[in-house]
Formats: sequence, C-alpha cells, structure tokens
Amino acid sequence: FPFPIVSISMNAFTIKDLENLSGIKAHTIRIWEQRYHFLKPQRTGTNIRYYSNDELKTVLNIALLNKYGYKISHIDKMPPDEIRTRILTLGDAQAIQERIVNELVQEMVDMEIERFEKVLAGYISSKGIERTVTQILFPFLEKIGILWVTGHINPAQEHLVTNIIRQKLIVGIETCVSHLVKERTVLLFLPEGEHHELGLLFMYYMLKNRGIKTIYLGANVPVKDVAYVVGLKKPDLVFTHLTATSSNFHLDKFLNQVHTHFGSTSTVVSGQLTQTYSKPVPAGITFKKSLSEVMEYLTSL
Repeated sequence: FPFPIVSISMNAFTIKDLENLSGIKAHTIRIWEQRYHFLKPQRTGTNIRYYSNDELKTVLNIALLNKYGYKISHIDKMPPDEIRTRILTLGDAQAIQERIVNELVQEMVDMEIERFEKVLAGYISSKGIERTVTQILFPFLEKIGILWVTGHINPAQEHLVTNIIRQKLIVGIETCVSHLVKERTVLLFLPEGEHHELGLLFMYYMLKNRGIKTIYLGANVPVKDVAYVVGLKKPDLVFTHLTATSSNFHLDKFLNQVHTHFGSTSTVVSGQLTQTYSKPVPAGITFKKSLSEVMEYLTSL
C-alpha cells in the first residue's frame, strides 16, 4: 500500500495529529503549551512544531482526565505516576473504553506488541469479542486510520497490529456457537485491490453469532469469481467492506460490475469509500456508511 512520505520523521507528530488523536483542538493545545509545562514541542528548520511519542501519550492522558472532570491547572502539577494512577481510577464505562483505546495507540506507537496483545486479550476475556470490536477496536482503528493518512504509522506497525486483531477475530469466529438458526445465506468478499480484512471478518463473526449461514471468500477477489459463486450458491445477500483500496480502484466501475454480474442478488457495501460517494448507486446495491447503520441492518436480517 502507498504510504505518504513524512516531512519530519517517523513518530514525530504534528499538532494536527495531536488534535485528531486526542479530540483537543490545536488552538487549545497551543494555549496549554503557553500556560503549562507538560508540552515542550521541538521545531523544524522552518519553525513547524512537532511532538514526540511521549508528548503524544501525555496529551492523550491529559485530554482523558480533563474530559472526566480534572482541571488542567491541577493536572499540570501532577507527577507522571499520579496521572497514570488517576486514569486507572476513572470509573465511568466510557472513560474506561477511551483509556483502553489510548493504551492501544500508545503500545502501537512504541511497538510494544506484547503489551498491545495483553491489553486486547484482557478486554476480550472480560467483555467478549463483540463488545471489544464495537467499544475498543472500531474507535482504535478510526484513530490509527488518521495516522495512516498522515504517514506516521509505518507498514511494519500496521501489519503487526492488524494481524493481532485479525487473529482475535478469527478465534472469535471459530469459537462462536449460535443457538439461532436463520434460513439466510450471506456471501462476504473484498474486491481486487482491497486487503484490509478486519471489517469483513467482524461481519463474519456477527453473522455467525446470529445464526446466519456465511460464505467467506476473503480479500482481493475479482468480481467475476464472486459472480461464479453467487450463481452456484445463490446467497440471499452479498456483502463487501471498502477501507483503503489501491490507487487504481474505481468505485464507479466496481459498482457497475457488481450490478452487471450479480443479477438480482442484493449487495450491501460499507466502509470509508461509501462516505464520500455522491453519485446515484445502481439498482440492487445499498450503502451502509457507518458502523451503527451496519449493526442496525444486521438486526433486520
């Protein structure tokens, strides 16, 4: 996959990165720098601020404490150990979820893959795979999606992290036993040029958990090959999830191929690429533009 070239250095974050990852506006971060002591950015030769891994972690932690009731002036006086302790004592369910998402970001940035896996495994054992995906993994992937766009995650970090998540989803799929049986079949695939399988694997788990028969073709499958299986197996529905296809992927062309080759079989397309598409969608194809839309649709199957 093409990754942009970083103008500063890998793991040197811009103020915009900090804003995207923490939810704190760049303007507010600049005010914090002027008034308090916890941020000391470096500057490039052209006077652009940039921040280290440690400062990214500091902003994530401080933003979380501030969101859940601590004043910045009080946080500024806390030693790092106290900040960590206070974060661990946040009892609000949403705060706990946000803390774990932040931990995953921090472990990934530091390439602490064993710790990353431990955090993830702990949440799965206490809350189950479905809650882990919706409460932790989707917010996490949204955050690091921002990092992929800005080029601050290198391919090695991406592969390590996504492979761990992939393994957890596959274990969830293999061990899933549903007491429901629905006379419906859904075929899952990713088109040529699309290799990001996590969204599709999550759908596989959700469908299996709801007693729906699933045909899983996986990633990077030509539409003609999918059409052959559709003709043979006659699924009730075809589902695909588009995250970050290759540069020569054209959504218009793909939708027309699906419309032409899948006959009267309904097709649902979800993922980031659907959010910016403004043209009319061919008959028989439906877009689901968010996780909540996908989940709502699942309950109707």
